[in-house]
Amino acid sequence: MAKNDPPDRYAVIGHPVDHSRSPLIHTLFARQTHQNLTYELIDAEPKDFETAVRGFAAAGGKGVNVTVPHKEAAFALVDDVGEPAKAAGAVNTITFRAGHLRGDNTDGIGLIRDLTVNEHVTLADRRVLVLGAGGAARGIVGPLLAAKPAELVIANRTKTRADDLVAQFHSPAGVGTATFEELASLAPFDVLLNATSAGLKGEAPPFPGSLVGPGSVCYDLVYSLKDTPFVAWARENGAARALQGWGMLVEQAAEAFFIWRGVRPDTRPILRQLVR
Repeated sequence: MAKNDPPDRYAVIGHPVDHSRSPLIHTLFARQTHQNLTYELIDAEPKDFETAVRGFAAAGGKGVNVTVPHKEAAFALVDDVGEPAKAAGAVNTITFRAGHLRGDNTDGIGLIRDLTVNEHVTLADRRVLVLGAGGAARGIVGPLLAAKPAELVIANRTKTRADDLVAQFHSPAGVGTATFEELASLAPFDVLLNATSAGLKGEAPPFPGSLVGPGSVCYDLVYSLKDTPFVAWARENGAARALQGWGMLVEQAAEAFFIWRGVRPDTRPILRQLVR
């Protein structure tokens, strides 16, 4: 790109979306890697999602990130998908090329990189619990299975939805499902991942404290400048570590940036700056 060329345009599409830190993150990535781009917020209700995506592409946009509640709609919209997106049935990154829409899912890669690289958490041969079977969980199950845990349990309010998610991955050995009520009968897990919205309205998360052992690592996929209710619950129940999803946010954004720009930013200074 020539020095005086206009910047390439990217955006995040969601509803609501005004709380998103993605514009800041991608601006910092661009500054660090000397990329000429801008990054916008697009608030689109579900009925307007396709119009918003195609309109941004028609106006010269190069790509969009997709956040709740549109990830499954994005999967249905794109022309082809990468393997993680195909396995998840959800897309969080769309690339526009000559009228062609390519869909990818970087959520699982972002989570695994944050856990294993940034936080030095071991997943192989560990017992792992995923709380929730909705859109947030869909993107992380495949990469979690690739990490080869000893056991993976997916729990949801309705067991049918958890069973359906497992079936997407051809019901691999060592993967089980449970309702939240059934969790009280299970032994503590090594790693607990909260992929629900439980507690975000101020109520206590509806999970039994017996899931947490003295060596447990609890990780909330959402993030806040103060402890999320799940992180507070984990601390109260004696977790060895209670983490939230700032690192996943930055790492999944870095993977999307790499897909779009062909250069991978150094996430460490970005994460320090973001949390500070």
